[in-house]
Amino acid sequence: MTRGSLRIPLAAIAGAAVALVAASALGVASAEAPTTAAATRTVDVQGIANAPIGQGSNAAAATASYRTAMAAAVADAQSKAEFLATKAGVTLGAPQTIAEDGGFINCSGAGASGFVEYEGEQPDFGAAGPSVGVRVAAPAASGAPVPPKPALRRHRRKHKRRAKAALAGTCTVTAQVSLAYAIS
Repeated sequence: MTRGSLRIPLAAIAGAAVALVAASALGVASAEAPTTAAATRTVDVQGIANAPIGQGSNAAAATASYRTAMAAAVADAQSKAEFLATKAGVTLGAPQTIAEDGGFINCSGAGASGFVEYEGEQPDFGAAGPSVGVRVAAPAASGAPVPPKPALRRHRRKHKRRAKAALAGTCTVTAQVSLAYAIS
């Protein structure tokens, strides 16, 4: 090959390399360019509420009680968001996100121990998480929740006494929700 015939392929290769470098630089520049859309400002709040639940509720009745508590929890969250927006001098907009944080059932009894186990079916608490489940109330003197005890094999006579004590107690279902409202 002659010297002149090598110049054309070398010039083509050099031109392609320059074009690739220029395209790469433009791609990086466009990725680093500032966006024109501003991030949505939000206020995040959690709502919590209780509703009574029957000691021996079936799944439908337990879920209905839980949904009543969820509706009240959403109202609680909205009230908190309105309060915070007012104090911050901003306008509260529409909810941007809503999350069900689960719930639990709390029972207390009139007996000497103050402990009563919930005997009904579980409501649909939504996604499983650390706050989902049943909590057993501690005696009124301490006020702190006590984790549920593992189920033990019991004699029939003792079970009847426990069921009778359970009917004397009261139970509530607690629902928790998280909402993020737009603010401006």
